[in-house]
Amino acid sequence: MPSLANNRKAFHDYSIESTLEAGLVLAGHEVKSIRNGQVSLNGAYVTIRLGEAWLRNAYIGKYKQASGLEGIDESRERKLLLNKHEIIKLQDLLKSKGLTLVPLEIYTSKGRLKLKIGVGRGKKQFDKRESIKKKELKRGLDRKMRTRV
Repeated sequence: MPSLANNRKAFHDYSIESTLEAGLVLAGHEVKSIRNGQVSLNGAYVTIRLGEAWLRNAYIGKYKQASGLEGIDESRERKLLLNKHEIIKLQDLLKSKGLTLVPLEIYTSKGRLKLKIGVGRGKKQFDKRESIKKKELKRGLDRKMRTRV
């Protein structure tokens, strides 16, 4: 399950409560671009509209060897492949608890591209500072343990 793109900023801005795997509807040149690493999930988000899930604001660059891609929008909406029950469950979560859907990672599974979606709650500024302190403390402890051995 090699990872092709990560949204590291999502873990800083949101506390992720659960995750979900979804397929992506892509054009052929987009698949090749993703496999070449020309993808960014920074600032991307997932919306549910008319019973369908959509990935918005994700950047997938143009494939350099392809021709005729002049009019292609690199940040267009892309449809996500989810079951009807999963979409209904996500809609209920979004309405009742004030949560949001955040794309976390694009990876391959059995030769297909998958998107890991996180159901997260936005962090406040003091929560972000607290998580940074915990990371730095853990990093310092790991460094000390490494030098002792």
